[in-house]
Amino acid sequence: MSTMFVEQGMMMDTSIGSFTIPPASLSTFNIISVILCVPVYDSVIIPIARKFTGKDRGYSQLQRMGIGLILSVLGMMAAAIVEIKRLQLARELGLVDQSVAVPLSILWQIPQYFLFGTAEVFTSIGQLEFFYDESPDAMRSFCSALSLVTSSLGNYLSSFILTMVTYFTTDGGKPGWIPDNLNEGHLDYFFWLLAGLSFFNLLVYVVCAKNYKQKKVS
Repeated sequence: MSTMFVEQGMMMDTSIGSFTIPPASLSTFNIISVILCVPVYDSVIIPIARKFTGKDRGYSQLQRMGIGLILSVLGMMAAAIVEIKRLQLARELGLVDQSVAVPLSILWQIPQYFLFGTAEVFTSIGQLEFFYDESPDAMRSFCSALSLVTSSLGNYLSSFILTMVTYFTTDGGKPGWIPDNLNEGHLDYFFWLLAGLSFFNLLVYVVCAKNYKQKKVS
């Protein structure tokens, strides 16, 4: 996600007046969304959810992670929509064969960064709580560490998906979805693919969450 967002930003208008925004610096909005979301989550969302569910935490960790997964799907869809608009402008201005930035402000990337930051607040924190609470009492530190393994495995899986996409889409000498010149590629297809995989992952997660039996309090 992060690498492709930066690649996308490099092919957009990074200037605001006389100031130029480094594409990689937009990940700051991911952090800002986390900083803003955490107090809002604790002071607003949890009290409201608590009134409806009667639960101390508002809702379970499994529900919290599910909300985060939904937000991550929306974040990838937002990235795909921005890319569709960028490629449309590239075609209209005759820039498809030129590896140059399209006059579309990089600030249009902010929503996708915000959505992923908010998703992180729900999923990552919920996941840590889940691994801690549901692990055997004597293995809580170890099981909390295991939750971080999912991130590393996700990075390996992401690299594998990118390799497969590059292999199959460049078959027969085609430029592929993610060529050096993104104006002649289809990075939007890649984002839609990830959105689809994320949605499928969400469905599998819902099935697993419904069949999960929580640990008895010891």
